[in-house]
Amino acid sequence: MNLLLLSNSTQHGRGYLEHALDTVTGFLPAGARLAFVPYALADHDTYTARVRSALADAGIDVRGVPEGGDPLARLDEADAVFVGGGNSFRLLSALYRTGLREALVKAVRGGLPYMGASAGTNMAAPSLRTTNDMPIVEPPSFETLGLVPFQINPHYLDPDPGSTHKGETREERLREFLEENDVPVLGLREGSWLRVEGDRAVLGGERDARLFRRGTAPRELAVGSDLSELLDVRGEFDTGTRS
Repeated sequence: MNLLLLSNSTQHGRGYLEHALDTVTGFLPAGARLAFVPYALADHDTYTARVRSALADAGIDVRGVPEGGDPLARLDEADAVFVGGGNSFRLLSALYRTGLREALVKAVRGGLPYMGASAGTNMAAPSLRTTNDMPIVEPPSFETLGLVPFQINPHYLDPDPGSTHKGETREERLREFLEENDVPVLGLREGSWLRVEGDRAVLGGERDARLFRRGTAPRELAVGSDLSELLDVRGEFDTGTRS
């Protein structure tokens, strides 16, 4: 498979996709017909126009999958697909409703390049369970696309030792996930991404990432790290606290 999984689409102080534009335009060559999946936000037209504007100078032809009324036809016509960020529950619900979930799995496993950002990156994992989002709608299942066999947590935030907030930190929430599930979780900080080409996965971007596994301390991963071993994991869900 050919995947570019971004933690975020907008970096502080920069325009949409600007922080990763060289990588994105290398992934999506000039002239590519890009099917954009805007369902994570409510205003599909405005969202699609934003992506189209960001990639116009690169000569990429952005087509929103709702345009023309047949999302599956737009996907069939595309040279690559981009699933944008927003609310992951709303996005997954729409993928089931439109038939795009099964179509995306088939197309991407058949060679169609897949780019995701935030919620779109959540979709590449086996399950929705490590999203940060509020469940504003109820999808038929938490099962996402399963393009990679491990979980991803985009927008990973490190604990702030000076904070007086007593709610759970991101690390605590991921530890709770691992009490009930036995599958690695890759925490992608803002500005980082994962590039998957065939049987090779490499961490890219501007910031290091953090890897969580059941029963071990979290591990820091430097930009450029080869994470190909994660493509061979076999996760188990709903395992409770059994070891």
